[in-house]
Amino acid sequence: MSAIETMMPPVQYAGVNGVQMAYYEAGPKAGVPVIFSHGFPELAFSWRHQVRALSEAGRWVIAPDQRGYGLTKGPAEVEAYDLEHLCGDLVGLMDHLGIPKAVFCGHDWGGFVVWYMAIRHPDRVAGVISLNTPFQPRAPFDPIAIMRERLGERMYIVHFQTPGEADAVLDANTRKVMDFFLRRPIDMPGAPAAGFATERKPGDPSLFAMVDMLEAYDPAVDPRPVFLSAAEFEAYVETFERTGFTGGINWYRNFTRNWIQSEKIDHRVTQPSLMVMAEKDAVLPPSSADGMEAIIADLEKVLIKDSGHWTQQEKPEEVNRVLLEWLGRRFPQPA
Repeated sequence: MSAIETMMPPVQYAGVNGVQMAYYEAGPKAGVPVIFSHGFPELAFSWRHQVRALSEAGRWVIAPDQRGYGLTKGPAEVEAYDLEHLCGDLVGLMDHLGIPKAVFCGHDWGGFVVWYMAIRHPDRVAGVISLNTPFQPRAPFDPIAIMRERLGERMYIVHFQTPGEADAVLDANTRKVMDFFLRRPIDMPGAPAAGFATERKPGDPSLFAMVDMLEAYDPAVDPRPVFLSAAEFEAYVETFERTGFTGGINWYRNFTRNWIQSEKIDHRVTQPSLMVMAEKDAVLPPSSADGMEAIIADLEKVLIKDSGHWTQQEKPEEVNRVLLEWLGRRFPQPA
């Protein structure tokens, strides 16, 4: 049996919003459920520690493989991976399970999804928890153009806009990709990372040129410690060897489309919200969450010390404590 089968509840399926969505459910069906939204390149499995801890604490939890990931196949059309569809999938899953409202907890790309759930479907969202991904005002113009100008043509999100190119590199090197991504950070001297707010000087190479970095990467000399067991690592490798990366990359190919579609949406969150920041996330550092209070009416922030980007997997006990404490205060279980 794979680590997914041994560490997650039995997989279930629901036909929602044009896809057959795989999901994992645990805990008593009482109170406000927590629905988890994973990032790239991850799976519902990325929430295994939280699914177990929260369900054992009496919380109803649901973690889907989202469209294009794991056991949830997605359409071929790139446009089918915009936020309208991604949020619609979660609404459809709620309808399938008879859930009127839920607390949504997202990480990385899943953080974008849960913030947009709050403003696209406010009547279905009781609260929001985001790990690492801040909620920010709508960009003044096309975010891909902003990233291209500020971070360069080879910056991974900009590079992802070219159909098939990055996909081919990642698909040919699945094990190397997972080794490259899924490690803890090491201490680096100097000022804290600025993430996407970093400004290049004229003539400098592209920043966050992930595909170029991957092609030069040698796991054998990587000094960064691992946080996955061998079985957990193989679960990721086996899954992405089967599915490839195009489904997940297609989420990135909708940045401009999402920006256009959000023009008439009020970018203010009114639901109780928790922002969980990771001290050593180089891409989404704590500073990226500065100013969120201006557009979120009810916001709390918590810093997870000594964590890199994969916060809920690197520091599961700390994250579980934070989630359970906040949920206990804001959404107490019925007697």
